[in-house]
Amino acid sequence: MSGTRDENLFMARLAEQAERYEDMIEYMKRVATMGTDLNVDERNLLSVAYKNYVSARRNSWRQMTLLEQREGGDRAAWIADYRRTVESELEAKCNDIISILDTHLIPQAQQSSSMAEPQAFFMKMKGDYFRYSAEFQRDAQAKATAADSANGAYASALQHAEASLGAANPVRLGLALNYSVFFNEVMKDPAQAMELARKTCESGNAGLPALSEEEQRDSSQILQLLTDNLQLWQSGAKPGEAQLDGTAVEDL
Repeated sequence: MSGTRDENLFMARLAEQAERYEDMIEYMKRVATMGTDLNVDERNLLSVAYKNYVSARRNSWRQMTLLEQREGGDRAAWIADYRRTVESELEAKCNDIISILDTHLIPQAQQSSSMAEPQAFFMKMKGDYFRYSAEFQRDAQAKATAADSANGAYASALQHAEASLGAANPVRLGLALNYSVFFNEVMKDPAQAMELARKTCESGNAGLPALSEEEQRDSSQILQLLTDNLQLWQSGAKPGEAQLDGTAVEDL
């Protein structure tokens, strides 16, 4: 039984409390494909479900990759085989949410001018999951294709956000945060990452007074992450060294 909207939302929240994120994904997929708009809380539930599932496997993949490089012989082969299992799980979930975004959520958000923030939110998500896909691809062409798709999604989202949302809007700031990480991590372009982070911090800080107290808290948190990353990149840290990934603030 697919259940009603309310039932699926209740079960998604229950799955979140139980830290059963794969179940949470299934409940939120049903809600996302019902043909009705998602409110802020529902968008965040969808984001949290995929974020937690994928983040755990991204961390596993990183650890396995490091161990594989340190080991030799049979052990390296065993680790590589296990790593490929994690890569398959990552690819399946990245493709899953991208399909939902392309088929349901982004087209729905594009139908109304009142959906400017949800549209930016979902376009950012699309960029995020193409970015995650680019991280683990071993084939050079597949990696380039995923990176190009991520760049295209982020660029479209940023263009839309700059035209439709205030400079200190939390969704716009979170988008810029993740896009700048993409430039540094995937594109290996720290200059572009720093330029976007610097410009976003300047305009975002200037726009803070126009926000409500709650929005100011959310935006200030993201601006701090941008500032921390900017300082890290300016210090000459190499891509992959202790950056603050924007998935930490997707649910603000």
